Amino acid sequence: MTGCLQFLRFGWLEAVSCLFPVCLFAGLAVSKYVDLPVPRYDALLVYCLGLTLLFWLVRLETWREVAVIFGFHLVGLGLELFKVQVGSWQYPGEAYTKVGGVPLFAGFMYAAVGSYICQAWRRFDLRVSGYRPVLTTVLAVLIYANFFTHHWIVDLRIPIAIGLLVVLRRTWVFYSVGERRYRMPLAVSFGLIGFFLWVAENFGTFLDAWNYPDQVDVWRLVHPAKFGAWALLVSMSFVLVASVKSLEGRLYHRGAPATVATPRATDITTAEISPQHENANQIRR
Repeated sequence: MTGCLQFLRFGWLEAVSCLFPVCLFAGLAVSKYVDLPVPRYDALLVYCLGLTLLFWLVRLETWREVAVIFGFHLVGLGLELFKVQVGSWQYPGEAYTKVGGVPLFAGFMYAAVGSYICQAWRRFDLRVSGYRPVLTTVLAVLIYANFFTHHWIVDLRIPIAIGLLVVLRRTWVFYSVGERRYRMPLAVSFGLIGFFLWVAENFGTFLDAWNYPDQVDVWRLVHPAKFGAWALLVSMSFVLVASVKSLEGRLYHRGAPATVATPRATDITTAEISPQHENANQIRR
């Protein structure tokens, strides 16, 4: 019974962490089936800007988080501009805010990933251990660069992915569900997020937000290989959010047991102090 309750709690926390993506897809659905007085992509841009402002005003996201989400928006927009030019996919329909064939709202689909990670970090009280920020950042940049360079040179995503797995082999992400603390390999979390992003991409193409070449005439399932691409791209979003959490002092795990009931990790309590430190405190007393 306890396991079922924890699973329901986990599902609820995941659902509310996806608030921005859910609102984004609601906007995609409404704009597809409802006649609008302005072009669809222009309306979606205004809508997404309004959502971002609303999330900041009601304190669902801090100004630092909004800044890093905007940074991932720019990262995604740069990738979109290139990929559309080389014919990887296209955006049907016209818009005043369309540059190089890419509507400016498109960056918000990447920003939604950043928003999810920020929300999940807070709601699950995430921390990481064994995180190597420099090497992880270098590999995340290489992953991003490979999305461009593989059009001219050999695709290096597999060796880069192997390198990322090696770097993250001892990196764990700790999270709370209710009063219970758990842990998961960080690389596994990248894979899980990548899978659900692939599912979301299928909904996005079904709603004609964009189309791959084989979806122009009739909708088809997005190729499963895109799941791996999303899992890799998540590393870039994580690096950006982790940089903010490091500044806020909410990045590194203090060493609490991973599968026992503990207070929230943001509280400085004896449950989060290693046994060595606890013994030292007892000696002092």
